[in-house]
Amino acid sequence: MADKQKGNMSVGEAGKKGGETRKQELGHEGYQELGQKGGQRVRELVEEGKKTQGKS
Repeated sequence: MADKQKGNMSVGEAGKKGGETRKQELGHEGYQELGQKGGQRVRELVEEGKKTQGKS
């Protein structure tokens, strides 16, 4: 997949840089907790989608 270029950095490079910065801000445990919260939200959305699909 090609990254979109805008300025000197690709979108992928910018995302990686932002993720690394956020990890430094939160520390290992905080970054891990953030990932768990994101994973939980994805599971909730998948369940909501399954319920909605079943009602169609």
